[in-house]
Amino acid sequence: MANLIETKGLCKSYGGTLRVKDLHMAVPEGSIYGFLGPNGAGKSTTLKMILGLAHPTGGEIDVFGKRMNEKNRLDILQHIGSLIESPSYYGHLTGEENLKILQTLRNVPEDNIREALDIVRLTSQKDKKVAHYSLGMKQRLGLAAALLAHPRLLILDEPTNGLDPAGIQEMRELICDLPRRFGMTVVVSSHLLSEIDQMATHVGVIADGALVYQNTIERLHEKSEHHLAMRTLNNAMAQSILTHHGVANEVRDGEIILPPLEDAKIAQCVTLLADSSIGVTRIEERRKNLEDIFLELTEGAASL
Repeated sequence: MANLIETKGLCKSYGGTLRVKDLHMAVPEGSIYGFLGPNGAGKSTTLKMILGLAHPTGGEIDVFGKRMNEKNRLDILQHIGSLIESPSYYGHLTGEENLKILQTLRNVPEDNIREALDIVRLTSQKDKKVAHYSLGMKQRLGLAAALLAHPRLLILDEPTNGLDPAGIQEMRELICDLPRRFGMTVVVSSHLLSEIDQMATHVGVIADGALVYQNTIERLHEKSEHHLAMRTLNNAMAQSILTHHGVANEVRDGEIILPPLEDAKIAQCVTLLADSSIGVTRIEERRKNLEDIFLELTEGAASL
């Protein structure tokens, strides 16, 4: 799978402080790439550099196999849609009139307006003044503007920010549908772990300006350290018996931690302890969730 975006050693310094540090980012074509990190980690700065809105202090950016520079920037941006921070609009105009201005500026067919409104489910509200739109409707109008020119690449910076649960779900469904329906590649940044988990096929985790993880979302979940937790009425004796019979274990926070075991092996362990008159009060299967993994990767620096 080819990469639509590749950065090599990307850096950005503000006031002598590196905000983005030696970033090697790879976004596969056709993916939904979740760019995950705490607030202030460098997500927006990175996306602005990819769009040519901020000049890198060092490093290289390739988009569609072309180097992002002053010579290629406009040609590259013709095939990118973006929504960075909050959407801009004319409140005294309707949703359709706002898109009409952008359609004229971008010189795309007028039919694209109808199609974009349909994609973001604003057709019934197209004649309403944007000043009277809800926050969720304004976000959807911003997404419609980003989709107007049928981009190959869509870059969304915190698109669910400030939305209520219903608005978050609606935006998530819209984003998940884009690669399947239109073959788009989507980069979506967020500090909401559950959102990235439900949307992304690939993920990059940034902390303090540095990329600390990059791979598929499935590989991230594989870091979950699946284990069993057992409680007994005599942990010291239970641990001694299990160790004697070759069952790996350790005591942690008043529980005996066991590796993943098949049902027959678990039953055997319980029988061993029962035969020694040690009551087993609880056995639980546990797995770290995405939030635990994220906090470990970012060394607790998240702003959740």
